[in-house]
Amino acid sequence: VAVLFSYLVVLLINGVKMTIVKKRTKKFARHQSDLFMRIQRSSWRKPKGIDGRVRRRFKGALPMPSIGYGSDKKTRNTLPCGFKSVVVSNVSDLEMLMMHNRTYAATVAHSVSSRGRREIIERAEQLAIRVTNAAAKLRDEEDA
Repeated sequence: VAVLFSYLVVLLINGVKMTIVKKRTKKFARHQSDLFMRIQRSSWRKPKGIDGRVRRRFKGALPMPSIGYGSDKKTRNTLPCGFKSVVVSNVSDLEMLMMHNRTYAATVAHSVSSRGRREIIERAEQLAIRVTNAAAKLRDEEDA
């Protein structure tokens, strides 16, 4: 018997206690990826062969991704902290999160400079917007 609810996180969404339930946390393995080193860590590819056991969903064969593995609509794309993530690359991108700071958290894009990050984080504090990667690429003045 497979364990259906393997990953649970309790969080508050709009004042309601919600639980993130992941039906499957393991990645789907590509067919015969255990036999070949070159595709061992590769991503899922749908089997296309005419006689393939996995494509025909035989008992004991690898599971294939399907719509049934989808998450609950209310908790889909939600971080464990309860926020949904929005990538921000400048200060003006933060302004659209001003009225939604209880639902969305800002994630500073990886291409933003350390000076730009500092400006974004200062403005986010003023607007009470949570920044998920606030400590990235920032050093103290004395270290620089």
